[in-house]
Amino acid sequence: MTPHEPIVRLAAKGDGVTEKGQHVKDGLPGDWLDPGGVLQRGQHYVTPPCPQFGRCGGCQLQHADEAILKQFVRDRVINAAHAQGLDIGKVLPVHLSPPASRRRATLHALKRRKGALMGFHEARTHRIIDAVECTVLRPELANLLAPLRELVANHGGKGPVDIQLTLCDQGVEVNLKNLPLAGLSATEDVIAFAQSSKLARLTLDQGFGSETMWEPEPATVTLSGVAVSLPPGAFLQATQDAEDVMLADVRHHLGDALLVADLFSGLGTFAFAALQGKRRKVLAVEAQRSAHLACKAASTRAGGNVIALHRDLFRSPLQPDELERFDAVVIDPPRAGAKAQIAELAASACKRVVYVSCNPSSWSRDGARLTEAGFKLATLRPVGQFRWSTHVELVSLFVR
Repeated sequence: MTPHEPIVRLAAKGDGVTEKGQHVKDGLPGDWLDPGGVLQRGQHYVTPPCPQFGRCGGCQLQHADEAILKQFVRDRVINAAHAQGLDIGKVLPVHLSPPASRRRATLHALKRRKGALMGFHEARTHRIIDAVECTVLRPELANLLAPLRELVANHGGKGPVDIQLTLCDQGVEVNLKNLPLAGLSATEDVIAFAQSSKLARLTLDQGFGSETMWEPEPATVTLSGVAVSLPPGAFLQATQDAEDVMLADVRHHLGDALLVADLFSGLGTFAFAALQGKRRKVLAVEAQRSAHLACKAASTRAGGNVIALHRDLFRSPLQPDELERFDAVVIDPPRAGAKAQIAELAASACKRVVYVSCNPSSWSRDGARLTEAGFKLATLRPVGQFRWSTHVELVSLFVR
């Protein structure tokens, strides 16, 4: 059949776009619309590995081959940069996490008359798509789907239960929210589940914050060789492989910097990495108190070269006179970016900024402010650690 309307690119939300700008659900570059408007598949289409694909909102691109997935991740970052007029010195190869590599995830479950539903939400709804298996999760997490489903079937209430899974040094941490436990027998069942599943920790939040129900030994996560206490539900990079690539880039971009500031530092992922093989000091600045305290305690045990500072950088960003003490700054803000802190960086004498981002749009906005102040975008690496999704991350270096 002669192609009538070829699909030439993917939009930010994963739908195909034709040469005339028409958006086509599930279309891929290389596909086309025939004269009757029916989507015809091209060379980049693959059979989605998950039977829930198309309904589950966790993945949008399981029908795309490896080449298209990497191109999508690259284009999302490059297009965001060009939209703000950023000139890119060097684009490093895309890193794409493999299947079954996700070490943290949040699932949702709902008790039914017979059994329970459990999985991710359907795209753009709160409807739970039942998932017997999940192709993105590490096996340690995926193996818990069946016992968790049984737990909710036996003890769930009228509303949905949120289930947060995180792989740490001791095994899997499970955080349950809105699971009502009525009586001693229900509590014993939950603890028995934790024991039989060999969980690292089980916490329960019934509206008053997380309460630890089971933790045979303190849960930790090792960051660049440093064991850091893991607060319940704490943030980690979604995959170990993507974290390793990001850490290597950050260390390389820091060069010979001796005094480094790590802003929005969390548990100290980049702060502890910056110390490897270098005689440097790192100021780790974080607003979330539990993460700050975990980083501070770990640094004390590891020699004290990471100095942890508890500070809300949205309300109280580091000022130019504070920033000028540092040879380089690492910044890894939430999805909203760091507009206020970037403004102070732009006004400072700082010459090297390593910007890690989980949102190309807010990153490019902040990057434009840096370039207005004389910075140049020297290096950029697109990262797709949320495989098959439209969520894209990056590591970049700005210098002046």
